[in-house]
Amino acid sequence: MLDVSPLTSVTDYLVLCSGESDRQVLAIADNIDYALSSKRLAPLSIEGISTAQWVLLDCGDVVAHVFRQDIREHYGLERLWIDAKRVRLPAKLTDPPAAPAPASRVAAKRTRRRG
Repeated sequence: MLDVSPLTSVTDYLVLCSGESDRQVLAIADNIDYALSSKRLAPLSIEGISTAQWVLLDCGDVVAHVFRQDIREHYGLERLWIDAKRVRLPAKLTDPPAAPAPASRVAAKRTRRRG
């Protein structure tokens, strides 16, 4: 995670992560959306579902980028934001949701695209 708040007014943090395949990228993005949904939060926008090589979840103060590993290396956002402070995340961020969360928007978009 990068603290970009001193460098831009667009967002405060960038979360960068990657998967080894398109399917894994979608699963990671879906899990992020599910975790937000379980807290009754939703991204302002989700982009990149159709290609699943780079999915962006805009949550306002936090923007999550989920890349396929080769795409992450190609674009090198860590290099572009070299002046941003690195923030270490704890191994466990939250407790499991207490109640079932609503269906994920990532999964719903995938389903609509296929059907």
